Amino acid sequence: MSNLFAAPSVSARVARLVFEDSVPIAMIDTRTATAADHVRDSGFRGRPGQVLMMPGEPGVDALVGVGRGRSPFTAADAARRLPEGDWVFEDKLPEGWNPTQTAIAFALGGYQFTRYKMAKRAPARLVIPRGCDVEQAERVVRGAMLTRDLVNTPANDMLPRHLEAETRKLANAHDAEIHVTIGDDLLAENYPMIHAVGRASTDAPRLIELEWGDPSHPRLALVGKGVCFDSGGLDIKSANGMALMKKDMGGAATVLGLAGMIMDARLPVRLHVLMPAVENAIAGNAFRPGDVLRSRKGLTVEVGNTDAEGRLVLADALTRADESEPELLIDIATLTGAARVAMGPDVPPFYTDNAEIAERVTEAGAQVDDPVWRLPLWGRYDDWLNSDIADLSSTGRSRFAGSITAALFLRRFVSDAKAWAHFDIFAWTPTARPGRPVGGEMQAGRALYAYLKTRFAD
Repeated sequence: MSNLFAAPSVSARVARLVFEDSVPIAMIDTRTATAADHVRDSGFRGRPGQVLMMPGEPGVDALVGVGRGRSPFTAADAARRLPEGDWVFEDKLPEGWNPTQTAIAFALGGYQFTRYKMAKRAPARLVIPRGCDVEQAERVVRGAMLTRDLVNTPANDMLPRHLEAETRKLANAHDAEIHVTIGDDLLAENYPMIHAVGRASTDAPRLIELEWGDPSHPRLALVGKGVCFDSGGLDIKSANGMALMKKDMGGAATVLGLAGMIMDARLPVRLHVLMPAVENAIAGNAFRPGDVLRSRKGLTVEVGNTDAEGRLVLADALTRADESEPELLIDIATLTGAARVAMGPDVPPFYTDNAEIAERVTEAGAQVDDPVWRLPLWGRYDDWLNSDIADLSSTGRSRFAGSITAALFLRRFVSDAKAWAHFDIFAWTPTARPGRPVGGEMQAGRALYAYLKTRFAD
C-alpha cells in the first residue's frame, strides 16, 4: 500500500459522518452533555467541508459534515481539515457510497501542489474502508494527481520538451514504446499543421506517441491537445485571457493520467497515445490569420483565427490515430470558450455519433462523480465550416455554437475508426469544492477509465 491511504490500526482516530439534516443535538448521538454543548456552540451544521473536533467525546474524535451526502466527495475536504495522521470513518458508509470511490475522493481532497512551495502540513490519511479495491483506488488517484501536477506546472517548466520528458517517465514505468517527431521532421513525416502552429516557439513543436499492450488486443487511441502555452498567436489574447493558458495542455495531461490508469490496470487493449505538443507563440515565422494550411489528411484549411490553434494540431494527430483503424478513438482538449459559456467550468460537453458509448460514459461519470454531458454533432452546422478558398475554414462563418462547430471540424479528420468521441474540457477548478482544490483538474478522465474498464476488462 502506498502512502495515499492508511492500513487498519488501533491508533487511527475516529470521524463520524454527519448529514446536514441530522445535526440537531438529539440526532448526533453525543454521549456527554459537554459534547452536546460543544456541537451546539460551534456553529457546526453538517455542511460539506465542515469538520469539528470532539474533545472528550468517547469513541468519536471528530465530526465531518457531508451535507446531503449524495457523493463521497462531500467528505473529501476532511483530508485537509482533519489533523494530520490516520483516520477511520465510524460505522458503515452512508447508503450509496462505494468504498473504493470513497477512498479516491478522500485522497483527492488531500492533494497539494508542492513543486514550488512546501505544504504547511500533510493531509490526513483514511483507513481503507471495508470492501475497497485498494489497487484500483491507488491507480485512479495517481493518475488524477499526475494530471493535476502537469496542468498546475507553469509553462517555463512545462513546454513541449518537458511534456515529452513526463511521457518518457510514464512509458519507462510501464515498458511502453515511445516515438517523438520533432521540429522540421514534422514536415518530412507529414504533420504540417502541428508544425505550423508550433514553429514560432523556441521550443520545437513535436508529436509525442506512446504505444503499449498486446497488438492482438482491440486498439484504443487517445489523443490529447498539448498546447503548453497559448498566447493566441498573432490574434493575441488579452492579459486576462492569457493568464491561465498554462492549462491549455490539459487534454494531454488528462490523456497521460488516463493512460497511466489503463497500463497499471493492464486493460486488454493495444493503447496508442498521441499528443501534439506545441507552444502557440509569436515571432516572425508565426502562422497568420488567412493562411491556408495543408493537413496530414490532405484537406486544406483556411486559418480563421490563430487563437483557434488547438483544432489544427488535433486534426493532424487524429488523422494519424485514425489510420490504424482503432476500435475506439477518443480526443480530449481544452478546446473552446463556448463550451464554458454553455456548460460552465464543472461539466465538460462531449460529442460522439455512437449512442451506446454516450450512454455508458455518462453513466460511468455519474457513478464516479466525474460528470460529462453529451451535446449534438448537429449536421446542419457543417456548412458553416465552408471556405471560399480552401476545403474548410478552421473557425467557420458563424459565432454561434462554437463548441459544436469545433467538434464538427475535428470529425472531418476521422473516417476509419470504428467509434470516436471528443471531450471539450476546462481542466481547471476556479473555485474550491470538496475534493477539488483550486487549480488543475482531471475532467472526464475518471469517467472514461470507469467506462473503458467495464468495456474491455469487466
